[in-house]
Amino acid sequence: MAGEAQDAVWPLPKFYFSVSIGSQDNTVSFQEVSGLDTETEVIEYRHGDSKTFSTIKMPGIAKFGNVTLRKGIFVNDNNFWKWYDAIKMNTIKRETVVIKLLDETGAPTMTWTLTNAWPTKITGTDMKSDGNEVAVETLELVHEGLTIANG
Repeated sequence: MAGEAQDAVWPLPKFYFSVSIGSQDNTVSFQEVSGLDTETEVIEYRHGDSKTFSTIKMPGIAKFGNVTLRKGIFVNDNNFWKWYDAIKMNTIKRETVVIKLLDETGAPTMTWTLTNAWPTKITGTDMKSDGNEVAVETLELVHEGLTIANG
């Protein structure tokens, strides 16, 4: 009947999320997060007395893609540039980054945790004298592990 509550399960919307970076006490507001991927290299092997004339495929080393974060630029907010400058002094400050996908009440539904993350690239905003967009900077992180948890 019309007006009845549907009991269908719907996919989660992706526009409500939070990002926490290790040493920064609060959540950082980002416009976009991308690159939450992992991949396992394939090892092909065939032993000499195999009766089949093809290789078997086994999992090898895991690889993690770079994670890209985009956010608006605010007055006197250059924490990421300071973090990036630490690399130039040969002292990489590795952080744990936690990205949470939130439901309509603000409770986390999925959590991605990046282990030993550090900035490999920061891109400042482009500037146009006739533009009407906000200034956005891009932070690209490398990391050594990605774990996913529900809730």
